[in-house]
Amino acid sequence: MSASASASRRYLALFLPLLPADRFRATHPDTPADQPLAFVEKQRGAMRIVAVDARALRLGILPGLTLADARARVPELAAIDHDPHADALWLERIADGCDRYTPMVALDPPDGITLDISGAEHLFGGETALAADAERRIGALGLHLRHAVAATPEAAQALARYQTMPAPDEAAAVRRLPVAALRLEEEVEVALGRAGLKTIGDLAQRPSAPIAARFGSETVAALDRLIGHADSRIVPRRPLPALLFERRFAEPIVRTEAALLTLSELAGEAAGALEERHSGGRRFAARLYRSDGLTRDLAVETSLPTRDPALIVRLIRERIDALADPIDPGFGFDMIRLAVPKVEPLGASQFQLEGGSVSEDVLAALVDRLGTRLGRGRVRRFAARDTHIPEQRALPLPAMDRPAPTAWEPPVPGEPPLRPLHLFDPPQPIEVLAEVPDGPPRRFRWRRTHHDVTRFEGPERIASEWWRVKVERLPDPEPSVAHSHSGRDDPEEEAAEMPPAPHPRPLLTRDYFRVEDARGRRFWLFRHGLYGSETDRPGWYIHGLFA
Repeated sequence: MSASASASRRYLALFLPLLPADRFRATHPDTPADQPLAFVEKQRGAMRIVAVDARALRLGILPGLTLADARARVPELAAIDHDPHADALWLERIADGCDRYTPMVALDPPDGITLDISGAEHLFGGETALAADAERRIGALGLHLRHAVAATPEAAQALARYQTMPAPDEAAAVRRLPVAALRLEEEVEVALGRAGLKTIGDLAQRPSAPIAARFGSETVAALDRLIGHADSRIVPRRPLPALLFERRFAEPIVRTEAALLTLSELAGEAAGALEERHSGGRRFAARLYRSDGLTRDLAVETSLPTRDPALIVRLIRERIDALADPIDPGFGFDMIRLAVPKVEPLGASQFQLEGGSVSEDVLAALVDRLGTRLGRGRVRRFAARDTHIPEQRALPLPAMDRPAPTAWEPPVPGEPPLRPLHLFDPPQPIEVLAEVPDGPPRRFRWRRTHHDVTRFEGPERIASEWWRVKVERLPDPEPSVAHSHSGRDDPEEEAAEMPPAPHPRPLLTRDYFRVEDARGRRFWLFRHGLYGSETDRPGWYIHGLFA
């Protein structure tokens, strides 16, 4: 990308130099304001400082020092375990608030955020006014901030991090930056310094071929991205939604009902846009922007595409009622946004001749309400799967996902069911008295109760799907008792002499039997493995119960 093409885009970089300390003081308000803080972690066998606050920085404590050396200089220094995960969450929260300026927001971890403000700056009075507004809002959270605007994201971040004084123009400011702004490996930076190439300008005026040959091609690539000679764009942290609607308020609103009324109006606008597209939304995401820079997200999903504003608002109310902590408007919401990230085709509604919509819509509405109130993963529906392994034939999937319909095998009219109503997952091991090598069970013990088999059907042989899985994990079986082998009638005596079964075991064939005991109870049993060809000691399991 040429420099002229690069100039058509503008990027705002936000740099939070003291993010760990600012985050810690915001979450621990009882921390003394005059106490210097250092954040430490174990590196190379010693506790080293990785971040400090402003007071420690003024006292000469820098990242990289060992904790022992730092406390020798400043005895009152407070050492706190570094928590990069908590810092990352705070950076995410700040980036959420930056979505008010543009949806093109990218993280620059561990302490930076980059915004593509091309075409959006005029909504806030220009680049300077937009940057000043971001500085005011982030400063209200107690965070230190440095910012810069440039034609490439790398240049904007470099200026925010390394610029010490204003330059006559942007190009001159970039050329005055140190080579550390390229964010290369430490060895490469040292080598550049020893070669007398200390600034971006020193490096830019040299031919690229010798630079690449001596310091690596990544050095030239990083330089080209920084000064705009190569295409450089940010990758937004969230994909752009299909539809986006928002309201901005000159005076923040502080009542939740007023926010819901605004969302109802935005849902009406979304319905109109969806109708023009002959589509419906499957997911609706509302974001409430507080005047202090924090945000609150409310997302709902539907199992069928919809463009009914009343349904959308009702689901959002359900989401609010299900929140563990109520929505806190703080000093009020100054912007509300409704996005439709997921859109699917939706034709005209079909009605029955006698009036009323089809029953599928009624069921979908029930699923939507339950999923919104209880969580999308708690309401499930069974989906048929193309497999002959019994426990894998039906998968419980979130009902809102609506998998492609698959036909279930219809039962044979007048015949008893081939599969039980209840399946155990995993199958439960049992002790069996049976004939070998492939005879039916005569007696079995399950849950300390003996069952005499009076009737049986089978075997139904089900081979393993060797092309899908490699091992089969089942509970260790109770020892099967082969009547024709030992002649013993006591299963416990026979079991005591048998070694434990290996676990997990390789894929084995299953022989299923539908059996009925003396009291009329029906069970689904299977023998795991073919005697002799697959195993010397087949295991027996109970897999289900018939009604």
